[in-house]
Amino acid sequence: MHDRLMQPGPYAYFEGEVRPTEDARVSIMTHSFNYGTALFEGIRGYYVPEEDNIFIFRLPEHIDRFVRNFGILNMAIPQSQKEIEDICVDIVRRSEFREGVYLRPLAYKSEMSLGPKVHDVASDWCCYAIKLGDYVDIDSGLDVVVSSFRRVSDNAIPSRAKTVGSYVNSSLASSEAKLAGFDEAIFLREDGSVAEGSAMNIFIVANGALITPPENADILVGITRNTVIELAREELGLEIVERPIARSELYICDECFFTGTGAQVAPVRSVDRRQLGDGTPGPISKQLQDLYFDVVQGKVAKYRHWCAPVYT
Repeated sequence: MHDRLMQPGPYAYFEGEVRPTEDARVSIMTHSFNYGTALFEGIRGYYVPEEDNIFIFRLPEHIDRFVRNFGILNMAIPQSQKEIEDICVDIVRRSEFREGVYLRPLAYKSEMSLGPKVHDVASDWCCYAIKLGDYVDIDSGLDVVVSSFRRVSDNAIPSRAKTVGSYVNSSLASSEAKLAGFDEAIFLREDGSVAEGSAMNIFIVANGALITPPENADILVGITRNTVIELAREELGLEIVERPIARSELYICDECFFTGTGAQVAPVRSVDRRQLGDGTPGPISKQLQDLYFDVVQGKVAKYRHWCAPVYT
C-alpha cells in the first residue's frame, strides 16, 4: 500500500495553477495543517486498455458533494463545480497515466494564522493524482473486528463531509484493528449500533435483503454506497433496507461487505473471529462486485454516463 502511495503524477493543481507536484507545498504555519480545517474527496479513474482510456467514476457526484460541503467549514472557493471537474480531468490527462488512478481534491484553510475557527479564515483548494490499484483484498474476503473506538458523532464533527481532522478517528480504529492482526475495523455509534468501516460504508445481507445503516447514522453518505444501492435494486432486484444494524447482526448475517472509492466492493469473511457463511465471499457480494467493476469500466451502456473519459 505504501509503495503505491509514493507514486504521484507529475502535475498537481495548487494555488490557482497547474505545477509540478513536488512544487505544491504548504507552510507549516498553514491553518489547515495546524487545526485539520480541510476537507477532501477521493475519486477513482479506471484504465480500460481496450479503449486506451481512463474513466473517472462519477466525477460530478463527487465534486457536487465536495462543493456542498464547503459550507460546513465556511469556505469560499471561486471556481464553479464544472471548473473544478475540468481541472481534475486535466491533471490526469497532463500526467499521461495509462493505469488506475486516484484523484484527491482538497479544500483547505490556506492562510497562516493561529486560532481554532472556520470563519474569517481564507480558503483555497488543490488537487493531485496518484497511481492506485486495490486498496484492500477484494478477492479472498476480509477479517474484521469491531473497534473499541466509537464513530465520531455528526454533532461533533459532521460525518457527511470528508473533513481532514475527523480522519484521526478513522486512523485510530484502522491501526487498532491491523495491529491486532485484522484487515479492517467496524465502527459502532455511541448508541451501540453499527455505523461503518474505518473509511468505508458497510452492508449486510440477511434473508435475501441488502441492509445498510441510514444516512443519519453518523456515516459518510458514500458515492459508492449510493451506486451499489442503485445497482442492487435496479439490476439484481434486491430489497434495500436502510435501518440501524445491531452489532450481533454482524455475526449472524448471511454476507457482509464494505463499499467505498478505495475499498470498491470488498467482501468480509469474518467479524470478531466469527466466520460468515463458508468463509468465502458470498454470492450477492460477488454479483455486486462483478457488476460494479463492469460499470466503472464503462462496459454497461445504461451507466456509461457515470464514466468521464480522460482522453477524448
